Amino acid sequence: MPRLPRVSGAEAIRALERLGFIQIRQRGSHVVLKRDALDRVVGCVVPLHAELAIGTLRGILKQAGVRAEEFVAQL
Repeated sequence: MPRLPRVSGAEAIRALERLGFIQIRQRGSHVVLKRDALDRVVGCVVPLHAELAIGTLRGILKQAGVRAEEFVAQL
């Protein structure tokens, strides 16, 4: 597994949008994204922080069902 870089919430959202996610709504500093997979809908919540903690980013990727390699390639 590659080492995840330090990214902001906005950078994470841009990378996830390149992977097919779309913004559904925002409440305060949290943005909800979703993607229609083959047999289900996958969603995740990304906080708009200046810098996401690595554990938070890893949790977002797990919730979204995205591998770290895919995410890093879209940055």
